[in-house]
Amino acid sequence: MALDAHRQAAFEKACRHIDARRLRRRLQQITAIHSPTGAERALAEFLHGHLKEAGATAALQPIGDGSANVHARQSGRGGGASVLLYAPIDTHLDADPAIDVPWVGPTLRRDMRPIPADEPLVDDPEELVIGLGAANPKGMAATLIEAFLAIQEAGVPLAGDLLLGLAGGGMPWTETRRANRGLGDGVYHLEPGLCWFKVVVGGTLGYAGIPRGRPGFRSSIVPAAKVVLRLEDWLTRYAAANKSGQVLPEGWVSALRAGWPDKPAFPSAATEIYLDVRCSPRTTPADVKAQFAAAIEAIRRDDPSLELAWEMIAAYPGASTGPDNWIIRSAVRAWEAVEGKAHEPSQPRGGQTDISLIRNLHIPTARIGWNSPPAKLPPEFAEGLGGMGVAYVPDFVAACRKVIHIVIDTCTRRRADVGLQEH
Repeated sequence: MALDAHRQAAFEKACRHIDARRLRRRLQQITAIHSPTGAERALAEFLHGHLKEAGATAALQPIGDGSANVHARQSGRGGGASVLLYAPIDTHLDADPAIDVPWVGPTLRRDMRPIPADEPLVDDPEELVIGLGAANPKGMAATLIEAFLAIQEAGVPLAGDLLLGLAGGGMPWTETRRANRGLGDGVYHLEPGLCWFKVVVGGTLGYAGIPRGRPGFRSSIVPAAKVVLRLEDWLTRYAAANKSGQVLPEGWVSALRAGWPDKPAFPSAATEIYLDVRCSPRTTPADVKAQFAAAIEAIRRDDPSLELAWEMIAAYPGASTGPDNWIIRSAVRAWEAVEGKAHEPSQPRGGQTDISLIRNLHIPTARIGWNSPPAKLPPEFAEGLGGMGVAYVPDFVAACRKVIHIVIDTCTRRRADVGLQEH
């Protein structure tokens, strides 16, 4: 269903209001404002002021001392379908060498830290913005604001409301230093899910001078290495067995903890193994827990000498929106209209986002992304997270056009036209 002539004209008019320079400048500004999970307040206040200055009806929603959400609205004439444009605004690193190094590598690269005030904002003629969260999530936040403002400036007559939500606490971690923010909790104040497990390999406290084989001493660290390898093998089989549609629910052994780094003479009596196991929208956390339990039992059965205990320490259910839902079909139409070809689904992935929480609130949702990693990714930023901190602005301009297409395709129609109940 292509846009009719009236809607096509509105789409083209709104797209003429997309300002790539403005989008890039906004992205540079918000990439320069540090906003680790649970400490997004400064960025939220900036975005609130930015929207108000642009003439938007916007509000700041404080959450505790250090966090906040921002939301804005363009009211329709009534009776129409509404659309929420949503992105998180928090980043996954503290950008503090004392906290992040050596876990991110030997140093914090430029794509792992905010842009300092004394560094030039214009990176190079390739229209790149480089800094912590430049592509994900701040690139999408900057893009959604641009789409929101372009529609506002074009004066597109809407039937339903156009809403913009930018929330903190979106990253897949729980920040214990900041009121346990994270795992999408910002959405409560306005895809795939995950399950976190901890496995404890037991042993006895030892001393480095004890000969190997002495009765009564059992290392926990060496057996833990064997358990890690077994779990790595299981995770590969788990992902293949639980693949569903566009979701490939990967899992990783993410952290190990044992003993005292300042007392290596005393081997630890316990070694902890932490895993993040993703779950597809069609697999419940309870089912993932049962599969994990079976894997642990198989490890125990093959090596009865192992002392293993485990628990699921967090769970976040996956969710989906059916392919026949209006917002999904509208997103496909938008992709085809902007790209000029038949829709090509992305490779199955297991990235976890706030979308799972939004969908679990029974709100049909489509993910609109960009090329990741970007085609212009400098090789020095290619390893690891592969470009989360590198944004190529033309990619986001294309994403902005797709978002505008969806809004005009949806917000200009009555609720019944998009499969919603009339009131």
